[in-house]
Amino acid sequence: MLNKINVLLVDDHAVVRTGYKTYLSLSDKIGEVYEADRGESACQLYFQYQPDIVVMDLSMPGIGGYESIRRLIHRDPACKVLVFSIHNELVYVTRAIKAGAKGYITKNSLPETLVTAVCKISQGGTYVEPDIAQQLAVSMATEQDESEKIKLLSPREFDVFCLLANGYTVRKAAEKLCLSYKTVCNHGTAIKEKMGVETLTELALLASRQGLIEIQNE
Repeated sequence: MLNKINVLLVDDHAVVRTGYKTYLSLSDKIGEVYEADRGESACQLYFQYQPDIVVMDLSMPGIGGYESIRRLIHRDPACKVLVFSIHNELVYVTRAIKAGAKGYITKNSLPETLVTAVCKISQGGTYVEPDIAQQLAVSMATEQDESEKIKLLSPREFDVFCLLANGYTVRKAAEKLCLSYKTVCNHGTAIKEKMGVETLTELALLASRQGLIEIQNE
């Protein structure tokens, strides 16, 4: 007989936890379902009960979902986390995966999707809700294309690109690089042509996607 999957369900809404705990318990593949209402208690309960998988909401009081994932993975690299959130925007998905989550589904998904994801991840796999997975694939392809374009920039163009994308004016960039105002303007024009953008705002967004901008007070 296969071992049942023990789950730690983390959500700050008791009604939500009760509903999904009940649904999970209906599956003969699921064993114990532990509950936590925030990240701090989730970290404590995880090391107390050693569940096979953590089903984690993102928007919670206290340290929140992302930091909870990071702490769990840092203390136990084998920890398996499935994010279960109301958010379907890619920015939430990519941040969760970068934090260490093995999967991502939304609360709008079919109830059986939760059990499917839990089972797959507990067995060592990954699971991203199909609609989100398609968007993620397109986004990754776009980022790869942008990465290749960045490689076409000369070293000096790359320096100018980073400064302009991080909010430097042309004049300030020129001063920092000890170049003339006109030279930086010419570099800026060439950069926008190579990157396929028209404005500095688009340039900044592209740089952000490539991790070339440090977000302050995150």
